[in-house]
Amino acid sequence: MLSVQENEQLTQVGPGTPMGELMRRYWHPIAAAAELNERPTKSVRLLGEDLVLYKDKSGTLGLIERFCPHRRVDLSYGIPEEHGLRCMYHGWMMDETGQCIEQPFEETVHPDGRFKEKVKVAGYPVRELSGLIFAYLGPQPAPLLPRWEHLLWENAVRDIAITEIPCNWLQCQENSLDPVHVEWLHAYMGAYRNTDRIATQQRGSSRRHQRIGFDEFEFGIIKRRILEGKDETDDEWAEGHPVLFPNILLVGNEARATFQFRVPVDDTNTLHVSIYNYRAAPGASAPKQDVIPYRYVPLKDDEGRYIVDWTFNQDYMAWATQGPIAKRHLEMLGQSDVGIILFRKQLKRNIAVMEDGGDPMNVFRGDELGLLHAPVEKVKFGVRAQARYVRPEAGDTPAVPQIEEVMGTWVNYLGEEATLGR
Repeated sequence: MLSVQENEQLTQVGPGTPMGELMRRYWHPIAAAAELNERPTKSVRLLGEDLVLYKDKSGTLGLIERFCPHRRVDLSYGIPEEHGLRCMYHGWMMDETGQCIEQPFEETVHPDGRFKEKVKVAGYPVRELSGLIFAYLGPQPAPLLPRWEHLLWENAVRDIAITEIPCNWLQCQENSLDPVHVEWLHAYMGAYRNTDRIATQQRGSSRRHQRIGFDEFEFGIIKRRILEGKDETDDEWAEGHPVLFPNILLVGNEARATFQFRVPVDDTNTLHVSIYNYRAAPGASAPKQDVIPYRYVPLKDDEGRYIVDWTFNQDYMAWATQGPIAKRHLEMLGQSDVGIILFRKQLKRNIAVMEDGGDPMNVFRGDELGLLHAPVEKVKFGVRAQARYVRPEAGDTPAVPQIEEVMGTWVNYLGEEATLGR
């Protein structure tokens, strides 16, 4: 268990808190790029700060303090101009750095005045990558935006799912260090509810766990498992699943890879961003995506109960029902929790590195950054079954035909192995 004070250290993410300062050393996805095509301004809350994300008419992205410094109105209702965001109330305009660049009435009555030069709000760097918009709220100079290999697959199609979860980010990320929950939350409860997901996926997850293991590596922690009837030659032990420090889970294989980002909105809310990447088999071509689709995933049904008929919705329920901030001083940890204990130690160690003036794990600097490779499993468990899209969470995506087309290329490529698995 953690003491109340230790729990606060790892869960509070506002400015000046240990975890808040650590999280400000990283780039976080805050929206799908396609959202700004539909509406060029979006209110954002990240690490306890209220901001507005916008795209001006020149295509420049900006992330600045949400409230106008003049009379404090909400700039998410502002008007994007050619170079900046104009407040709709009195016309003041800010650029992407948060600097005021126009004050129409003040400049009319004092043409030589320099008042606008003294007006500046917070402004943070933003970058677009693979259909997501990432933001950095930390000290300058900003580190390089990580280039994870599977996130940048070429000849691939992608799909984005976003979920707003009413709980602290840590209980979402600790789930990634807990292999045994798959056996019960997903397979056992799924079978109890007789969900469609279990009918198509139960084959690989219904076996009992015989052994779990965790190894730290350069980007985080590799989690491993041996299921009933398997041994150390199986991919889930030999390769394992990488948990990328501090708040990313990568699950996948040679054909498809899912990144789950657990983005701290504030102490009691998390923006969960999943991006699914489906790569065409060697020699095949993926259909072109002009825009990467996105959707917001519903958490509750019409009766106000958490939806639990889909894998990730089962996770969301488990995280949120621990409460806004899990009371870790009351928990009773067992043998299945060794990965969670390791992760908490890793967090504390990197906070100490940061407080000593160093760069924590996965903060990358330099002139440029090549592709970052994390291990994933090989294609297995019958790609033929995977070629039919089964939704991982509630809600529909328009990308289903593209996904099934790409996964079908692996059926053709692997032939008989696609039926039998590897």
